[in-house]
Amino acid sequence: MFERPKSGERAALVQVDINCIPDAAVEEEFHQLALSAGAQIILAERFSRGEVEPRYYIGRGQAEALATAVKAHDIELIIVNAPLSPSQERNLEKLCNTRVLDRSGLVLDIFAQRARSHEGKLQVELAQLNHLATRLVRGWTHLERQKGGIGLRGPGETQLETDRRLLAARIKQLQRRLDKVQKQREENRKARIRRDMPTVALAGYTNSGKSTLFNMLTEADVYAQDQLFATLDPTWRRLKQAGGQTILMADTVGFVSDLPHELVAAFSATLEETARADLLLHVIDVADPHHLEREEVVMDVLKSIEADDVPTLRVYNKIDLRGEAPYIRTGAGGMAEAVFVSALTGAGVGLLTDAIVAYFNRDQKNGWLHLAPHEGALRSALYAEHAVSEERIAADGSQWLHITLREKRYQQIQSQYNRRLDLQTQTDDQE
Repeated sequence: MFERPKSGERAALVQVDINCIPDAAVEEEFHQLALSAGAQIILAERFSRGEVEPRYYIGRGQAEALATAVKAHDIELIIVNAPLSPSQERNLEKLCNTRVLDRSGLVLDIFAQRARSHEGKLQVELAQLNHLATRLVRGWTHLERQKGGIGLRGPGETQLETDRRLLAARIKQLQRRLDKVQKQREENRKARIRRDMPTVALAGYTNSGKSTLFNMLTEADVYAQDQLFATLDPTWRRLKQAGGQTILMADTVGFVSDLPHELVAAFSATLEETARADLLLHVIDVADPHHLEREEVVMDVLKSIEADDVPTLRVYNKIDLRGEAPYIRTGAGGMAEAVFVSALTGAGVGLLTDAIVAYFNRDQKNGWLHLAPHEGALRSALYAEHAVSEERIAADGSQWLHITLREKRYQQIQSQYNRRLDLQTQTDDQE
């Protein structure tokens, strides 16, 4: 056993290329992840191998060279950009006499720092415990068996067995709490469906500018920083300048390559907001030279959560870094398929808003509706829907309302009030 450092800030980064050509983009992302976790990068090593070595993941000679460098630089933490098995972590820890973290553990640590809401903290803790469940033995090798001797023999648990039992109980407790949260989310989702409130979810690679764009579109104040995983907790706001419509938008967690499966499982309720949205905004950092590869990563994650069939509008962000002007690229039927914007400067955000509104307007009912003086309840309901853009009072006290409603909601209100909503192009006094 060795004393594990509390800070874990003086770090050595180990990039391992297994039977592949070294990729600078992968290494740069790894460095950004470590910095986002608060690591002070003292040493960076890169090893190439034809295959994984079962004992250390890297070769024995490479592991021994790493141990020498770690001792010389007084390293407190080794972070390996690879999926280490529990035994490989233990072996490297024993050889280097310091704590070892793999890529999944690093991402989990970042998520733990970023979680703000009660739900987010529950999700992160569940993911951490599932990850830890296979690694408990690292800390308890000195308590592997009960001690023998007079008064010490007999039935009972080892410390490791006790920890596993307590861990399993805590995981079940967290899962029950998250199930309750998921039921509440489902009720909220059903309420939005009943009111036919269209929803838009922002998706994209981490640090592509989703939260900055979200703030621009909704005039919200969601935390936005130039760092990986600045946003964990989904936030709902109304789209501003939506022409009287109520369009709800959700800012969600960013994706990253090799996202730990523990996180995907723990954040399933949150990721459902993406899969159940009416429209996805796939935000892409167009100034990133590797944005094509990262688009593929996002599409793979969307497929894994069964959101790849949700209608998608691509948003190419950060055009200010390339000195480009904003514009819309249209596809079949004249509908927008991509919008080029700068969330930081606001350039093109108006075009994006228009594209979102146009998408939801394609099946709308629009015109003048005549209401008798006694139909105040229907009038109030239409105002509650934000469907009324203009009202005129006739000489006999009746009202003319200019309304805009989506087809589905139009049919629901007709059924609810048992009344046809006959729309006209103009009022009687305009004829």
